Amino acid sequence: MKKSSLAVLVGAIAVVGGGVWYATHQTAEQPKGQGQQGPTTVSVIAPVRQDVPVVLQANGTVTPISTVDLHPQTTSTIAKVHIKEGQFVKSGELMFTLDDRSERANLDKAQAQVARDQAALADYERQYKRAQELLAKSFIAQGAVDTLKSQVDSARALLQADIAAARSVGVDASYTAIRSPMNGRVGAINVYPGSLVQLATSLTTVTQLDPINVSFTLPESALAGLLQAQHEGAVPVKVVQGGGQEINGALSFIDNTVDPVAGVIRVKAQFDNKDTKLWPGQYVNTRLVSQVLKDAMVIPQNAIISNTRGTFIYAVDADHAAKVVNIKRLYSFGDNAAVTGLSGSEQVIVDGKQNLRPGGKVRIAGADKPADATKQKG
Repeated sequence: MKKSSLAVLVGAIAVVGGGVWYATHQTAEQPKGQGQQGPTTVSVIAPVRQDVPVVLQANGTVTPISTVDLHPQTTSTIAKVHIKEGQFVKSGELMFTLDDRSERANLDKAQAQVARDQAALADYERQYKRAQELLAKSFIAQGAVDTLKSQVDSARALLQADIAAARSVGVDASYTAIRSPMNGRVGAINVYPGSLVQLATSLTTVTQLDPINVSFTLPESALAGLLQAQHEGAVPVKVVQGGGQEINGALSFIDNTVDPVAGVIRVKAQFDNKDTKLWPGQYVNTRLVSQVLKDAMVIPQNAIISNTRGTFIYAVDADHAAKVVNIKRLYSFGDNAAVTGLSGSEQVIVDGKQNLRPGGKVRIAGADKPADATKQKG
């Protein structure tokens, strides 16, 4: 039993010793450098310096500059409707006529009262003038002249009051002719000849279509650039309709407050609309350039890495190793981005960066070509 255990122990020692000898000799015979990771193959591109317009896009709604809901200013009946639904009208054009018989009668009465007052005043003025002549000859007392003077003043005041009353009646009479307050398009007509209308009755609406506004919202981060652009001059705005047709306008309004909940600011752009391509309530896509980044450094977006440590790119250093360059993304457009933190001489790694570590050796797959830089501008 003891001899059997001793034999097993000797056999185990021999196996372990043989394994150690094999491992040490194999390591010594292995070629130098074999088993170590080689350089990572990458493709690089040089940053491009160019002017980059900052384009803001948003969905907008076409809104009229003004729309008026027409109501009568007196209770009456419709005598005649002079316009049709959907008709374009000019400012001052007659639209509705109300029954004006009562108003005309009141106006005639007021004008007759004015004529009577004028006659009475003329009579008092003649008497007063005659009394002054008699007073000069001492035929009447001063008190009689003063009485006539008071009557003249009273008659003149009464005449002025009745003239004002006649003007008021004339204004009331003018309410029977309802005219368009502006150039625009007539909406649905809600009354007909013979309809009884009151102050609360809506007759129709008139909407101004030329020029016309487009309302939309932009993020508050764009406010500073937007205000600067507006300060420098007109800010062009383009509207793209469903068919792809573009209409050019200009920024006309920036709201005075930012919505604290949504973090946006409301703006408007104004467009000529003589051909009525834009219609109130229509949804459109808007696009404007808020600012231009002069001589910005542009690189492909797929070269940028963002993680908990920040935003950076890998570049190839003089020793053909990957180095980290911290950058700041200013604006992204298409496949490219304008950034800060680069001098322009870097070889920015675009492909192959997923296997890199700072300081890792790299092998460049292809040299940077002028055509590569040209593609970025697209």
